[in-house]
Amino acid sequence: MKKNIGILDKGIRLAIALIIVILDINDIVTGTLGNILLIVAVLLVITTFLGFCPLYLLFGWNTNKKTEG
Repeated sequence: MKKNIGILDKGIRLAIALIIVILDINDIVTGTLGNILLIVAVLLVITTFLGFCPLYLLFGWNTNKKTEG
């Protein structure tokens, strides 16, 4: 599994996940939408720590400028 998420992308993903969690904790987003956003937040965190995003692979995107080798 080749990493396709760069450092800036990782930071943005973690920031978005944190914002979603804060919105949920403060009951700003609730119900079904809140649950869906929490799932999205978990997926963002998982892909951040793995450094790999399956959707990026599908679309041929790569924000990781480092070459593995």
